[in-house]
Amino acid sequence: MNTEEKPAQTSAFEVIGGEARVKALVERFYDLMDLEPGYKELRAAHGSDLADARQKLFWFLCGWLGGPQLYAEKFGHPRLRARHLPFAIASEEAGQWMLCMREAMAEVIDDADLRAALDKALNDLAYHMRNRDDPPANT
Repeated sequence: MNTEEKPAQTSAFEVIGGEARVKALVERFYDLMDLEPGYKELRAAHGSDLADARQKLFWFLCGWLGGPQLYAEKFGHPRLRARHLPFAIASEEAGQWMLCMREAMAEVIDDADLRAALDKALNDLAYHMRNRDDPPANT
């Protein structure tokens, strides 16, 4: 029997730098969405005020990354797909969300391995959120 203690795993939340860096990521994400014309459809889906969206994404990401479960403490299980049903999300919106998040991660997260892992996980999540059929391709 091995009695050696296993080293504690470091969470993505810790690697990023805790709440301050998650907040910086969320702020940059929404700043880019608000400023860059390439994200106009995504921005339009968020209404005129981004304050609530910024706060909820911050709370969600803290817990999702392995930090404090701020979102769950306030609202219960995230139920992301159900909470996003009122919004039309097809591949275009999911793709814009992901491009915007990639840009924000590139500016805020220094660890390239973590960025790559988060890119994969968030991409899967973004495309899982689709709740509308994609429009037919132009023929």
